[in-house]
Amino acid sequence: MTKAIMIQGAGSNVGKSMLVAGIARAFTLRGLSVAPFKPQNMSNNAAVTVDGGEIGRAQALQALACRKDSHTDMNPVLLKPESDTGAQIVVQGQRWNTLRARDYGKIKHKLMPRVLESFQRLARDVDLVVVEGAGSPAEVNLRAGDIANMGFAQAAGVPVILTGDIDRGGVIAQVVGTKTILPKDDADRISGFCINKFRGDVRLFDEGLTAISDHTDWPSLGVIPWFADAWRLPAEDVMDIRSHTGGSYKVAVPRLSRIMNFDDLDPLSAEPNVSVEIIEQGRPLPGDADLILIPGSKATIADLAYFRAQGWDVDLHAHVRRGGKVLGICAGYQMLGKTIGDPDGIEGAPQTVDGLGFLNVETVMIPKKTLARTQARYLETGAELEGYEIHLGVTTGADCARPWLEVDGRNEGASSADGRVRGTYLHGLFTSDEFRADFLEGGAKSEMKYGETVEQTLDALAAHLEEHMDLDLLWELAQPVTL
Repeated sequence: MTKAIMIQGAGSNVGKSMLVAGIARAFTLRGLSVAPFKPQNMSNNAAVTVDGGEIGRAQALQALACRKDSHTDMNPVLLKPESDTGAQIVVQGQRWNTLRARDYGKIKHKLMPRVLESFQRLARDVDLVVVEGAGSPAEVNLRAGDIANMGFAQAAGVPVILTGDIDRGGVIAQVVGTKTILPKDDADRISGFCINKFRGDVRLFDEGLTAISDHTDWPSLGVIPWFADAWRLPAEDVMDIRSHTGGSYKVAVPRLSRIMNFDDLDPLSAEPNVSVEIIEQGRPLPGDADLILIPGSKATIADLAYFRAQGWDVDLHAHVRRGGKVLGICAGYQMLGKTIGDPDGIEGAPQTVDGLGFLNVETVMIPKKTLARTQARYLETGAELEGYEIHLGVTTGADCARPWLEVDGRNEGASSADGRVRGTYLHGLFTSDEFRADFLEGGAKSEMKYGETVEQTLDALAAHLEEHMDLDLLWELAQPVTL
């Protein structure tokens, strides 16, 4: 018998993804087979799955917490924003359409059968499915056709645990107000609540728990203290990207407006001997950076214009003149070339624009997306690594004759003649301890085992929830899945 429970939030960014990962690891350590599920996610930080599709990075981390390979069924609908008003729609791992928000709102209900199909297929092989909502069910203006929160919970018959974020203040109003504004059928779907991100003595909130229970009739599953090591886990939300002060080796990362797959930064941020500085708009690239890393983007041409608008192109020229190193990953690689052509208008009107000109390569956008998990080798040292590709476009040119990676037996990437400027389509390369140590050699010493750090942090998160959250009650509240 498979059971399911859903974690929803009384607001956005209340820590749902982290709670699901911790709950998943806790029940996995109890000997259960667990799977994560998020009906609909919105993120440009995606992971390539074992079945050749893409899902939100948070669900990939949750799969790791379950000690399972990530699969497209874990996140059947993924929205990847391309502009302020529109997004690419990925359904069961593959690009389905690109729509404006108002147009997607009109048709999203049609995706419910695909969502339920993935959920039921996933549930067949596990003991527990831990479901994550999106945003908040209190956004009743979005309830019609909802597939992310109560719409899914009602359709699948899954009970809900509502999570409040006390760090933001007003948590009693968050939780009680959610029940007040929800239609009765939706409010009845909620079986309990918990309070997340508490700082200090949790006993100080005893009266707050009583007040919430008195107003809602929901049982409390606990007050969860702030988990200080959360930064050691890969971040999903762009709002969670932070600078991290470590050692003297400085990596500067311009924060692009459509930054994508920024998990490349996580292993570097965790390095004790490395400082990662996120450069926000209006700030210059620092003159003392050892490496400038230009990350991926969901809109390469638009973010190239954004890069220039900040004056970062001038800063980058000065950095290279000083002998600094540059690494472009995916869209960052494309930006470093001579031109970017978009003949099919994938990113807007058909056009060809000048790149930054640091690499003698040219990129042409093509409609077919490359999605692949790969095995690679660092040609300088022979270090083995794993990574993934997720991009539109083909890059060719003279500097591709100086590859610095071998991916699945083929040459990958391009280098300038002096080797100080490099580009690649390969994401995830810094998760390899051997590669990261070799790449940083001469600038920073690396002895960290990143994979072990993530595993230890997931175990610590599970222990944190075992201590502060009533997981036995959560199991009792979970309901059997109808297959």
